[in-house]
Amino acid sequence: MNGALLVAGTHSDAGKSVVVAGICRWLAREGALVAPFKAQNMALNSYVTREGAEIGRAQAAQAAAAQVEPEAAMNPVLLKPSAERTTQVVVRGKPWATASAKSYGGMKRELLPIVLESLEDLRSRFDVVVCEGAGSPAEINLRENDLANMGLARAANLPVVLVGDIDRGGLFASLYGTLALLSAGDQALLSGFLVNKFRGDPAVLAPGLERMTALTGRPFLGTLPFVRGLGIDGEDSLALDAPRPAKPPLGRDVLRVAVARLGRISNFTDFDALAHEPGVSVRFTESPEELLDADLAVLPGTKATVEDLRLLRSRGLGAAIQARARRGLPTLGICGGYQMLGERILDGVESGTPEIPGLGLLPAETAFEGEKVLARPEGSAPGFGNAPVCGYEIHHGRTRPRDASPLFVTETGPEGCRAGAVIGTSWHGVLESDAFRRAFLGWVAAERNLDWRPGEETFAAAREAQLERLGDLVAENVDREALLRIVENGAPAGLPVVGLKATGFRHEEDGDGTTGARTEPGSNGEAPTPVPALAATPTVETNGPKNPKADA
Repeated sequence: MNGALLVAGTHSDAGKSVVVAGICRWLAREGALVAPFKAQNMALNSYVTREGAEIGRAQAAQAAAAQVEPEAAMNPVLLKPSAERTTQVVVRGKPWATASAKSYGGMKRELLPIVLESLEDLRSRFDVVVCEGAGSPAEINLRENDLANMGLARAANLPVVLVGDIDRGGLFASLYGTLALLSAGDQALLSGFLVNKFRGDPAVLAPGLERMTALTGRPFLGTLPFVRGLGIDGEDSLALDAPRPAKPPLGRDVLRVAVARLGRISNFTDFDALAHEPGVSVRFTESPEELLDADLAVLPGTKATVEDLRLLRSRGLGAAIQARARRGLPTLGICGGYQMLGERILDGVESGTPEIPGLGLLPAETAFEGEKVLARPEGSAPGFGNAPVCGYEIHHGRTRPRDASPLFVTETGPEGCRAGAVIGTSWHGVLESDAFRRAFLGWVAAERNLDWRPGEETFAAAREAQLERLGDLVAENVDREALLRIVENGAPAGLPVVGLKATGFRHEEDGDGTTGARTEPGSNGEAPTPVPALAATPTVETNGPKNPKADA
């Protein structure tokens, strides 16, 4: 088996990431050496590989689905919005530039060869590379310099499968409209459709699928059923809006966790491990009252520590955290949240603020430096039964405690600190360490006089079970033989071009890599005046409400 595939979606959150993960797990079960790939990702929920490279969290989860180690080549360009109009551009796992939406458009020509080299590197080492698009391939204002969707597909000659979310409604219009907005050259690679999140009677859906195939010449390769709670690590802060029902408690009480919903919140998957435990309710909130009332309050990571610290204060959240400290209520700060809990922050890197006071709850100060720390540290937690703990670091700020008890000890020295019931660490992912998580939550429960008991299933086992379910989803609901033919042989020859003649739409011809105009017969049989190609607007490729998250 040898080949590649690009999974595109009609819009953001159509299910591309989940479908890629499911295909990766299914192919890995079949004995293929498979790798995920996303040319350009926009996410503040990132991950650090073993070689110290930063990539999108979804690609790390997809690598786990493929049963391979994540690496920088799987996500060569990562965009991390740090302010309303600026973005940190991470290339091959390292900070590369800071760009505005407009200036990033000019960088894409320089980035495309890097993207193609990364893809070719993976294809030389793996049997199959399953690529994920970004947003929608029909963003016609972005097509000229596109390197994540059809621009990538054309440059690497990748067959494309388009995913549509039927649960949102408008499935057929979304699929047809996406195809029709593509140029003839791009349409030639779009090889089939996938329906995602279907619930209902397949017999009712079948006539629509048949009609769409007749209209477009593209087959439906499968209909994936709606399965509640099925997914992979979220990257977009829209994931925070999804309900997070608590598992039934093993003791009498439920432990309530309130996570401050910062403007540039990052790595919010840190708290998935908390919700994994029975009787733990996790809520992301902007309410000072909820933060004050919770059994455990958390200040999470952020890509804009100073900006979000000001936001905390303006909304009363900072005062709620300080009130918790006075009352001796458990409070945890992670990365940027840890920095906020300290005495002061010196930031000439992200915000350009020379100095700003922190919340003053931990004896520590933070100084930002230009070089980003990217690491995968390990240690133990002396205050929590010496439980082993591992995590990952993504931050410009260096936080230095002063005369404080360390939270963790490592071979290279102490990490984090404690002052009363207030705890801080620069490490993300520590709550995934089962022994530490359970000891930590046991301490919170004891401090709050709650009858709470941990579960027995490891967090890693729960994640693996989720990936297995994704593999089952593909194996049981996709025409596997048809999909394999596309992967191995590429797009079928002679796929028809779909136009919108009734509306006067003309496809842009880009067979030579440039845009132009093509006329099609009008409704009266006469050739209308050629329509100029749409001018590309240089902006960051994204579609839908992306609320940035960050890494401080």
